[in-house]
Amino acid sequence: MTELRDRFRQLHASGTFVMPNPWDAGSARLLERLGFPALATTSSGLAASLGRLDQQVTRDELVAHVAALTAVLTVPLNVDAERCFDDAAETVDLLAEAGASGISIEDYDPAAGSVETPEAGAERVAAAAQACRRHGVVLTARAENHLYGRDDLDDTIARLRAYRAAGADVVYAPGLREPADIARVVREVPAPVNVLAVEGAPPVRELEGLGVRRVSTGGALAWAAYGALRDAARELLTSGTTTFRARSLTGDEIGAAFGSSGG
Repeated sequence: MTELRDRFRQLHASGTFVMPNPWDAGSARLLERLGFPALATTSSGLAASLGRLDQQVTRDELVAHVAALTAVLTVPLNVDAERCFDDAAETVDLLAEAGASGISIEDYDPAAGSVETPEAGAERVAAAAQACRRHGVVLTARAENHLYGRDDLDDTIARLRAYRAAGADVVYAPGLREPADIARVVREVPAPVNVLAVEGAPPVRELEGLGVRRVSTGGALAWAAYGALRDAARELLTSGTTTFRARSLTGDEIGAAFGSSGG
């Protein structure tokens, strides 16, 4: 476990890497087989796999999910831990024991329906950071403004700087699209920056040129997979044909991804 955590930390030292988000053990195995150096959970994708909306997964369910993924992986796994639930330090301990190499914590409070104050966010980050240091786990602090209609880049940067000062190793403001905004975050926040690959955001090569260290996908791959399932099911229901089989994994791909035990 220590080796994986060291490897994950080193990935942030230079260059840019893509860290896609599987939603179950099978998608995790497939993404590792394709060659990604690290993976991350997705709270929305996990919730969908349980037949729920985002922010409706319990901590016990998340811990079990992380344990299931790390059991089949040989690459580091970052965990979308939302707010780290009621006790950030205890949540970090549980996720570290389940095999997490990294943990992300955010400043949106679903119970209040709003982004919490920077002070409250920094306090939560500090508690998580202290626990992460005990385990050698990389902590990512998220400023959620741009996912919830608060397009105040000054406030986002101030939050990320405060979270970095509170002990975060990596910073992340999901929802940024404009190259100038991303470049400003990279320039003004002294930490590796993660960017979410959303529609309208620059491609990975351009993000690399802007100094971004890490690119993740959030729930996008899960929703793409569910979209493919919808399209295939509609074809079967309406025309009775199965042309969707042409887009399936081949037998060789299935064997390569799932034919041997993982981590």
